[in-house]
Amino acid sequence: MPIIHIKDVVKNYDMGAELVHALSGVSLDIEANEYVAIMGPSGSGKSTLMNVVGCLDTPTSGLYDFEGQNVGDLNDNELAEIRNRKIGFVFQTFNLLPRSTALHNVELPLIYAGVPSHLRREKAEKALREVGLGDRMTHKPNELSGGQRQRVAVARALVNDPSIILADEPTGNLDSKTGIEIMQLFSDLHGEGNTIILVTHEEDIAAHAHRIIRLFDGKIASDEKVEKPLIYEH
Repeated sequence: MPIIHIKDVVKNYDMGAELVHALSGVSLDIEANEYVAIMGPSGSGKSTLMNVVGCLDTPTSGLYDFEGQNVGDLNDNELAEIRNRKIGFVFQTFNLLPRSTALHNVELPLIYAGVPSHLRREKAEKALREVGLGDRMTHKPNELSGGQRQRVAVARALVNDPSIILADEPTGNLDSKTGIEIMQLFSDLHGEGNTIILVTHEEDIAAHAHRIIRLFDGKIASDEKVEKPLIYEH
């Protein structure tokens, strides 16, 4: 059974006098341990699809099963629990608390999940070490470089052992050298068994994925396996 099963999903937005068709009958499956890039120009529907996959928004019509569960049947609390426990989000803007240490930022999903404090700290420290920040745990975001801040965000996404990591333009605010380091980190995480869904408009970033889904006007224009994903040498 795929982790994500989307069938004939439509998403419309009522913009006053105009009805915007953001998604027009999208169908796709994503299996465990896939590394998928979702691409498309501005207005293609990729952000809407990301919001649906991430349970941040619900379809107007169609079916979305997450791990065999119909998302349309869930209430707001159940959706919030899936977002917290099952999906690790990595955003372009990092979304870190500025006055909190790296360790506390990574602990946040565990606090929401009700994990005891001693176990929270242990899991957060492990996640930070996994992304190469074992020596930066007590630093606040303004004491970290852009790449380090994104690594904190990745550690926060990993800390609950999610079913999928959903990354939205994760290198958008980084210089090219730091962007390469973050993409290497994603390749490593995929190699360790993580399922990664990457939303990007950049071809060189999508080239790291093993499958590229291209959207155009709210529909899937192509869905292709990547013969030789881009991998940087350490």
